[in-house]
Amino acid sequence: MALLFANNNSLSAITSLPASISGGAMTLLATQTASSSSTISFTSGIDSTYDEYVFKFINIHADTDTANFTVGFRDGGTDYDAVKTTTYFRAYHSEADSTALGYKTDQDLAQSTSYQNLCYSLDGDADGNTAGYLQLFSPASTTFVKHFIARTSCVHSAPEEHDSYIAGYNNVTAAIDGVQFKMSSGTFDGVIKLYGIS
Repeated sequence: MALLFANNNSLSAITSLPASISGGAMTLLATQTASSSSTISFTSGIDSTYDEYVFKFINIHADTDTANFTVGFRDGGTDYDAVKTTTYFRAYHSEADSTALGYKTDQDLAQSTSYQNLCYSLDGDADGNTAGYLQLFSPASTTFVKHFIARTSCVHSAPEEHDSYIAGYNNVTAAIDGVQFKMSSGTFDGVIKLYGIS
């Protein structure tokens, strides 16, 4: 077996990757803007084209104080009620300088058709908002459950900064063919972008 060595050990000397090495790419598939919207739904573009999809949340603003920003998944029907099991972990720091770090059992789901909170008890003030992302893996699989991971930065109604980590899986073998975002009450503004990851 022959050993392969780089001719130049300096990373700065690399000008391109060999064709057999892929650097990956994010392809923007859709952008939706909420303006006093009840829901934002992505019902096309989520298929077997990519093994991973990423949703980016930009300046999501709840029009109602203490609303929760949530996500639901559609598994071939018309409702966003795919059964899911999730976990929710967050750190916070308040404007009064109090802090906490921990698992939030009241924010996770166990074999539930409910929407998953991505942020909870949001600040509805004019300057309060949420940003973050959600990754969805292999949504077109009809063999395995469909995992997702989300991370959000949001202004809680306390007011305090919440850095939240959410993960889970859609416990269905049917393909996930739609994703919907909504507030638990009221409407919201902001931008959500969908990317395919190659």
